[in-house]
Amino acid sequence: MAIQKEIWTRHIQENLFKENDFLNYAFNADQYVIQGKVVHIPNAGNAPTVVKNRSSLPATVTQRTDIDITYAIDEFTTDPILIPNADTVELSYDKLSNVLSEHESALRQLTGDWMLYNWRAENSTSIVRTTGANVTAHLSGATGTRKKLMLADIKAARLLLNKQNVPRDERYMLIDSDMYDQLMDELNITQYRESSKDLDLPKGVIGKLFGFYLMERTAVLTANNAGTPVIQQPGASTNTTDNGVALAWQKNTVERALGTIDFFENLGDPTYYGDIYSALVRMGGRKRRNDQKGIVAIIQSA
Repeated sequence: MAIQKEIWTRHIQENLFKENDFLNYAFNADQYVIQGKVVHIPNAGNAPTVVKNRSSLPATVTQRTDIDITYAIDEFTTDPILIPNADTVELSYDKLSNVLSEHESALRQLTGDWMLYNWRAENSTSIVRTTGANVTAHLSGATGTRKKLMLADIKAARLLLNKQNVPRDERYMLIDSDMYDQLMDELNITQYRESSKDLDLPKGVIGKLFGFYLMERTAVLTANNAGTPVIQQPGASTNTTDNGVALAWQKNTVERALGTIDFFENLGDPTYYGDIYSALVRMGGRKRRNDQKGIVAIIQSA
C-alpha cells in the first residue's frame, strides 16, 4: 500500500511543533540550513568602542573579527515498522494511517526533548534551586522528597535575567506538569485564571507571571544532584537523587533549525511478506550566546 510521501512529509512538518509549542518561541534558523543537514550563520564581531569627547588623536585603528557559527543538526529516525500483507487485506480500519501517525508522534516527542537539552543552562550562575515545602519526588525512579516550586523561585529567575541585561520582552518558562501544579497550589487559582483571560496570550501559553509567559509540558528536563547540577540527556536512566527542571529563556537567546524531513517505504518485501515504513527528521538547535546568558534553569532541591 503506497503512501503519498509529499502529504506525509508536509503533515510531519506542520505537526512537529504540536504539543511542542515552546519551539515557536526561539530564534528560527531554518533559513541558514545548508542541504538539510548543517546550519551556517555568519556572526558579526564585537561592536566598536565609543569614546566621549575624544582628546587623543589619531584614534586607535582596530579591525573587526567576524565569527562564523556552523553546526550539524541532529538526525532522528524511527525504527522501520512492518505492516504484514494480511493486515492490509483483513483489517477494517486504516492501519497504515494509524502507524504513520505513531511515527509522527514519536518524532515530535523526541525532537522536543533534545531541543530542550540543547538549550539547557549549564553555568552555576544560571541555576535557581526550589525553596518550597517538601513533597514526594515525582520523577520516575527518583525517591525521597523535593522542595516545591514557589513564586519566589520564579522571581529569582526573573532577577537573574535582569542582572544579565537580557531584554524583558518575550521571556518564556516551560514547567513540567507536577512542578506547575505545585506553583498553582501557592496561587489563588481562580483569580490567576481570571487574570490570564484578560491577556492576549501566544499559542501554547497558559499564563504570565513576573514577565514570563508560562507553558506546561509533561516532562521538561532532568538534572542530577551534584553541587552544580548537570542536566541529563533524554533517555538516560533516572537516578534516585535526580531532580525535575523548569527552563526559562528569552526568545533571542536560543535557536532551532529544521532540516530534511522524509518518509521511506519498501512495498511487498519478500523477506517480511509485507510493507515496511520509516521516517526521518533532521532538527537541531543551540544556545545563541557564547556566555550562555538569557537562559535559567530552576532545579528542584532535595
